[in-house]
Amino acid sequence: MQLIAYVDRMGGGGIRDLERLLCGELAGVFGAVHLLPFYDPIDGADAGFDPIDHTRVDPRLGDWNDVAALSRRIDLMADVIVNHISDRSPQFLDYSRRGADSPYDGLFLTREAVFGASPAEADVARIYRPRPGLPFREVTLANGERRTLWTTFTPQQLDIDVHHPQGKAYLQRILATLAANGVRMVRLDAVGYAIKKAGSSCFMLPETFEFIGEFAALGRGLGIEVLVEVHSYFRRQIEISTRVDWVYDFALPPLVLHAFEFRTATRLKEWIAIRPTNAITVLDTHDGIGIVDIGADPADRTARPGLVPADEIERLVESIHERSGGQSRKATGAAASNLDLYQVNCTFLDALGGDERRYLLARAIQFFLPGIPQVYYVGLLGGHNDLELLARTGVGRDINRHHYSAADVTAALRQPMVIDLLALIRLRNEHPAFAGRFRLLESAAEQLTLRWEREEHFAQLVVRMDSADHELSHSTAEGPRRLSLAAGL
Repeated sequence: MQLIAYVDRMGGGGIRDLERLLCGELAGVFGAVHLLPFYDPIDGADAGFDPIDHTRVDPRLGDWNDVAALSRRIDLMADVIVNHISDRSPQFLDYSRRGADSPYDGLFLTREAVFGASPAEADVARIYRPRPGLPFREVTLANGERRTLWTTFTPQQLDIDVHHPQGKAYLQRILATLAANGVRMVRLDAVGYAIKKAGSSCFMLPETFEFIGEFAALGRGLGIEVLVEVHSYFRRQIEISTRVDWVYDFALPPLVLHAFEFRTATRLKEWIAIRPTNAITVLDTHDGIGIVDIGADPADRTARPGLVPADEIERLVESIHERSGGQSRKATGAAASNLDLYQVNCTFLDALGGDERRYLLARAIQFFLPGIPQVYYVGLLGGHNDLELLARTGVGRDINRHHYSAADVTAALRQPMVIDLLALIRLRNEHPAFAGRFRLLESAAEQLTLRWEREEHFAQLVVRMDSADHELSHSTAEGPRRLSLAAGL
């Protein structure tokens, strides 16, 4: 099992403090941790995803020696932010001062580099962007030169040309730094947007697959596995999975919510039958709950339908808003800045209306699927929507990025629901059946039955999506044992 966490938001300390927690109160719970951006700075325009220096640890958290020390205790995953860099980076400041004379002149992608001096209106209209408006920023450099820079996300996050020698050197230096300090898996953040080409959507192009393959090969040469982070049409996710080490199962979270909302496991079972098994399974992350992952292909909604029809997706989103008491509505879409068109911002527990039994059942479903389960720190601690942080920053995703003090963490770990969740994690970590054969058993539409077997060992989960009745059983040396999430594990 893997944990996803911001170093400073799970206990309020630095890397050494997180190490003490993972090897103390949480000893034996997680075999790996995905450290969300710990680069300098952690508090820029996008919570660390706009690094000034991707090869420097934010000194408020520690240094590379602390990262290396943690890697000797637990496996580490880190982000490689392949698409962009901060407009406060040394590279951009040099470029701004010297313009075309800067060695970094080709590092920063311009509109003209892709479309030429006079881009066709149709070409610009084809660009797929996760936020409204065009992905460009008009800039007057410090030396007076004018540029139209590509900015897929925020104006402060400047897209780089990953094929330019400076772009290649920049990314290779990051990967080498991570490998030298014990990181063994990297997550390619926003890689779907890394390649731009006139006449295309500039998203997940054939050239993007080639770039991912090249980067993955470079990582393997350094002993690093690559996880690709892409929210997209489900068949594209299946295609991506054949070319990389790991992909996210981003369809799982909305499908589990759909199963409880519509009281049927039909859509979820259809996905389980075809989903990639080299998947990192999640219910929640530092981002919102993806919706595009279960919808039709935006390029052809008629010929390429989604896992869930559009009307059911609309009802699902409304149900999340209603169950969260309207809180998710305040953090989603045009209601909040830095918005993502394809995500609903809400904690997973609040998306279920705070129903702890259904929350634990959702986790059990996640843990019973093939792949590597990840648990986000807010989800681990049974966190609710942080409306105060949302109001303070105006950033929708901050509703699910709460800052916990050390005392907060200790108190949360004593909650009955969290104790049950930790027991589920340990079962997934330790039971030998999970190293064997997985089966999705036939059952009625409203029921989901998942089973693992290895020699004489078994683990089985049965969930009725209409009533939340369930049976979780597994083999022990003394015979079968049944667990109830209603009464505690």
